Amino acid sequence: MAHAHPNDPNRRFYGTVTVSDRGQVVIPAEARRDLGIQVGDKLLVFGDLAFGLAFGRADDVIARVPGLARILGVPESPADE
Repeated sequence: MAHAHPNDPNRRFYGTVTVSDRGQVVIPAEARRDLGIQVGDKLLVFGDLAFGLAFGRADDVIARVPGLARILGVPESPADE
């Protein structure tokens, strides 16, 4: 069961995951459900050497960050494909 952040109901803690020998992790089912992550979705991986990793659904992040699609070399919307 996810635990909400006491000061921000939009933040959750979903538990721990283990990195496989192939570098893979399983995103907890509750997190996938809450965040609308489906099989085949592309995720962007962000890193901060002091704090760790963060993931974001590529389409959501690209829609919110002007110019990111151009930097990543991907279409900005399905109409651009």
